[in-house]
Amino acid sequence: MNHHQKLAYYFILALCSSSFLALLSVLLFFLCRNHPHRQLPDETPPPAKPSARPHTLIDIYTATEGFSHRRVIGEGRLGTVYAALSETGELIAVKRIYPWLILSNNNAGFGFSSVIKSLSSAQHPNLISITGYAEAPGERIIVMEYAGVVNLDMYLHQNPDGAFLLNWKHRVKIAAGAARGLQYLHESMAPSVIHGCVKPSNILIDAEFIPKLSDYGLNYLAAREKRGLVGYVDDEYWKAKGEQGNCKENDVYGFGVVLLELLSGRGCEEGWLVKWALPLIKEMRFSEVFDPRIEYPSDLKPLMRMGKVALACVGNCRKSRPVIGQVVAILNNLETQVCV
Repeated sequence: MNHHQKLAYYFILALCSSSFLALLSVLLFFLCRNHPHRQLPDETPPPAKPSARPHTLIDIYTATEGFSHRRVIGEGRLGTVYAALSETGELIAVKRIYPWLILSNNNAGFGFSSVIKSLSSAQHPNLISITGYAEAPGERIIVMEYAGVVNLDMYLHQNPDGAFLLNWKHRVKIAAGAARGLQYLHESMAPSVIHGCVKPSNILIDAEFIPKLSDYGLNYLAAREKRGLVGYVDDEYWKAKGEQGNCKENDVYGFGVVLLELLSGRGCEEGWLVKWALPLIKEMRFSEVFDPRIEYPSDLKPLMRMGKVALACVGNCRKSRPVIGQVVAILNNLETQVCV
């Protein structure tokens, strides 16, 4: 084959190749057109949670049978919680903020609807979902998902037999889940949300021992109300003015107290628990700290680690405390070890 024949051969080969590629491109175009790309399940962002919707006081009054005492399922630091039925017949929870809190504090009701709408965007398995609100002179009401009536405080302190139902696996599971809920508030909400009052009565427990934090972001309604808050905030909180005491580090402190209650089965008693437990943990006298009402696991190392996490949360000044993300990383690991 001479030089000119070789050129002709390569030209025809290239032309055929180009025609084949062009044909392939056209074929792929129509295939893609008829079968559009499907996103993988993990590529699809979760649907946006609907914002809390306003309710009239008449609606709330009807749903709670006139705020009947028969509907009361809880009394807290901020208000009374009622079991109610929505317009669709769904069981819901209604928190009626104490009127005296609203009337005695001019700032308590300021921007209430905006705050609730912002908080209602929270979407996490370890948080109580907020779905609606109502407001009027002297009235502030929050509508939430119904998650039962049992909280961690009832298990540990109110029911004499409750502590026996919470074995160490349950307690580690509750600690890890509550920490994840708090981490979501601190790190995933925009702007970040300070809980303000992390304590056992604000941790609801379902039948599967999954914890859900309630009352997050609402401490501004009673920032200086000491009832139910003393012992779950550090000393710096009371030195600050108003809401300035609220910060992520203070939430971590409150969570550390909750860990001590889970470990020991003892109540906070306005700060006594921290003073009693810290020297014992520092001296590695864990057998004196752990709740004697339940059987110890064969491996105490995870519980000892949990005690050290509690120590870091409550035993340091604000600047030296771990962030909740660090706490979550440790507790998730402990949950994996203990709850398998």
